[in-house]
Amino acid sequence: MIDFKRAAQRDGKTIPVTAALKPRTKEQLTLAKQQKQSEQYQARELLEAAKAYELGVRSVLDLIAPAALRVRPRHIDLGGRFVSTMFVVTYPRYIAVGWFAPLVMMNLSLDIAMYFYPVRSDIILKQLKKKVGSLEAELISDAEKGAPRDPIKETALKDIEGLRDSLTQGTEKFFQYALYVSVYADTEKQLEDLMEKLDSEFGSKLVVAKRVFYQAEQGFSSTLPLANDELQIYFNMNSSPCASSFPFISAELTSDNGILYGINRHNNSLILFDRFKLQNANSVVFATSGAGKSYTIKLEVLRSLMMGTDVIIIDPENEYKYLSDSVGGTFLNISLNSEVKINPFDLPRAVGGADRPADIIRSAVITIKGLLRIMLGNITPAEDSIIDRALIETYAKKDITAEADLSTIEPPVMKDFQDILEGFEGSKDLVLRLKKYTEGTFAGLFSSLTNIDLNNQLVVFSVRDLEDELRPIGVYMIVNYIWNVVRSQLKKRILVIDEAWWLMQNEDSAKFIFALVKRCRKYYLGVTTITQDVNDFLLSPYGRAIVTNSSLQILLKQSPAAIDNIQKTFLLTDGEKYLLLEGNVGEGIFFAGARHAAIKVVASYTEDQIVTSDPKQLLEIEESKKEFAEEMK
Repeated sequence: MIDFKRAAQRDGKTIPVTAALKPRTKEQLTLAKQQKQSEQYQARELLEAAKAYELGVRSVLDLIAPAALRVRPRHIDLGGRFVSTMFVVTYPRYIAVGWFAPLVMMNLSLDIAMYFYPVRSDIILKQLKKKVGSLEAELISDAEKGAPRDPIKETALKDIEGLRDSLTQGTEKFFQYALYVSVYADTEKQLEDLMEKLDSEFGSKLVVAKRVFYQAEQGFSSTLPLANDELQIYFNMNSSPCASSFPFISAELTSDNGILYGINRHNNSLILFDRFKLQNANSVVFATSGAGKSYTIKLEVLRSLMMGTDVIIIDPENEYKYLSDSVGGTFLNISLNSEVKINPFDLPRAVGGADRPADIIRSAVITIKGLLRIMLGNITPAEDSIIDRALIETYAKKDITAEADLSTIEPPVMKDFQDILEGFEGSKDLVLRLKKYTEGTFAGLFSSLTNIDLNNQLVVFSVRDLEDELRPIGVYMIVNYIWNVVRSQLKKRILVIDEAWWLMQNEDSAKFIFALVKRCRKYYLGVTTITQDVNDFLLSPYGRAIVTNSSLQILLKQSPAAIDNIQKTFLLTDGEKYLLLEGNVGEGIFFAGARHAAIKVVASYTEDQIVTSDPKQLLEIEESKKEFAEEMK
């Protein structure tokens, strides 16, 4: 038997110790030595290859480190990029929550560092007790001497007593708080200007801030994301004022009343807003094709209808027909062969009987002259005078004068105006151009009296079937008719003008829409203008004025060609600019007065089925309707 206590393992077999300790042959020793040398050589090769690989790989430090660094008394030169730091020295007695947010929102390259050093409450309470005793002794001494009261000492005593109570009750903590801000610029001159701007912003909050001097490197290091406070300039603060400095806030656009526009992408809160609570109820929507602008407005329309608001829509592509049919609205198709007619010679309705007939007629003449300029093209001053007199005589022929009772009259039509115009000397060319609309191809649009009624909560005017040449004319007529109705009865209404850039192409129609946007607030009307041709809209002086007079602004995804104009008009930061370039469908920026936030438009399943503009989804809805109808049979 083998004694296992005196055994060893070799080649996986148990052998006696005597055999295990038996010396190897010379060939075996040589082979083992060669094998060991080979292993060492391979290890050295791997190590050298690893070193060579490491030399060829850039680390994070290589990527972020500047090529050179030069320290100056006031700033640091980071390879051609200049940086300087400011630190806060003193705060006012009272400072509002979120005071630091405007500085964070400045369109500057900033690094901000906040350091909080907790201090034990018992230590602070002991020091405050001594300070209270000192102040009370001074106040008593002043009173005994008959000196006038010192409000500074009395206020300080009151503040210290309040702080002692809060610290004792545990509702407040005490900190040594440091706040540093580093500013970056491309040139020394630009850096100096930015530092002055930052200093004035701090000063506007009554916060005293200083710029580093012979501590530029320490200030720069303190604002790096290393949590290394090398400046160590503190201010004693309790919890509440410390919390007021936090810049991590976002715009809240949630109110008690209004409709849901979407979700605030900053904090996932709901954007609930009532546009009629703003300075005016006007709105503009800018987006590229397919960015979700019609979807967004349809949702607003649907939710506004639930809140009792009347809505009137000018629809260029029949996008709102399904919405109108779903809620029982009135859908009016305006075209040459349509039975729906609007007479441009309709008189503006008197507002509460206050307007005089002469003023109403004058207003109608001015409006029709704007329409005729669009129809006839360039008009000379002499022709303008002829048209003015011909319009007045056209109304007079129908006994519509300053002394007439306008409630019983029948307004003229375009053919009546042509007949009067033919009797004026020098009107031959005007009559020739006008005949296209009275006797020629386009005669069907102006040949009849108005036969529509806006007595419905939702009314949609479709201009899809109008020829391109007639579309600006048709939209002008529709808007003028709506304006006359709006003025006659005070009611909460929204007017949606889709693809409003058509009206910006002609000065008279652009001027008319601008006047409407400026005046509609008095009649409880909010005008929504939607366009995808942003440059055409903003390059018009009236288009920019419409944006200025619209308190509600919705920007969805933009094209690179229009983004610079958008950024300049709406004063967007670079971050907001790229958000509009890279956003998904239904994502953008929602402006409400002075506040704005990133928005994501959301809808329920039922709402989505009603307001969708996706052709594929619309086909699926139609197919499901057909299947349901067949099953019911």
